[in-house]
Amino acid sequence: MKNTDQEKISDIIRSRKQANTYFKKRSGVFRAFTDMEQSTYRDGALSKKQKELIALGISIVINCESCMEWHISQAIADGNSEEQIIEAIEVGIEMSGGPGTVSARFAMNVLEYYTRF
Repeated sequence: MKNTDQEKISDIIRSRKQANTYFKKRSGVFRAFTDMEQSTYRDGALSKKQKELIALGISIVINCESCMEWHISQAIADGNSEEQIIEAIEVGIEMSGGPGTVSARFAMNVLEYYTRF
């Protein structure tokens, strides 16, 4: 992984934490969104573990680097294996065609960022 991707991933994490702190204090809409997010990712007919993999595939399709970082970190925290995460990335590639391979490169760097230790 290039050092620039490591820096980008660290910047995404730092920026998200700052924005969450800022907006949670100042925005009812943001708080409502985070409440919806918590409800969405609760275990139900699908487990949170499965939902994170779905969200990762969607993140590839829409090329949201911040989303890829978040959902990979959550997928790992929820006990998904590297192989399961790679398969979710592969689904994203298939669903978006060629452009998905560009997004997938960043997702693979995020996975390496979290699993290199």
